[in-house]
Amino acid sequence: MPTNPISATDPTAAATSGTAPSGAAAGLLGKDDFLKLLIGQMQHQDPLQPADSSEYMGQLTQFSILEQVTNLSQSASAAASNDYDAQAIALIGKTVTYAKRDHSTVSGVVERVTFAPGGPTLTIDGVDGIAPVTVTEVGA
Repeated sequence: MPTNPISATDPTAAATSGTAPSGAAAGLLGKDDFLKLLIGQMQHQDPLQPADSSEYMGQLTQFSILEQVTNLSQSASAAASNDYDAQAIALIGKTVTYAKRDHSTVSGVVERVTFAPGGPTLTIDGVDGIAPVTVTEVGA
């Protein structure tokens, strides 16, 4: 069986060859890292002992699975974000109780929801910037 200088299943081999993937430091390999490793294998294989084509097919299958799992994860994250936004919108006009930073609680009516990169914030009785996660009770 031919020996490949970079193994797609061994991120430390890539690190020792000087082509460390960006996700290796965190212990995770992404789609780009996987492709870099596969290309590295192809570039550095011995022409007199080429790798078995079934090995490459297996790696391409792994890449396909990785891509689908990544897409599924992104879809789940987007769905969770949409649900969180919808839950915040559903609070408009409701009386809620929320916890302040000093751990005291305040009740008021949700007047509006503002969407920012960090997630939605509520305006309750004229007080802006209240995170929905601080709401401890919802009334009518």
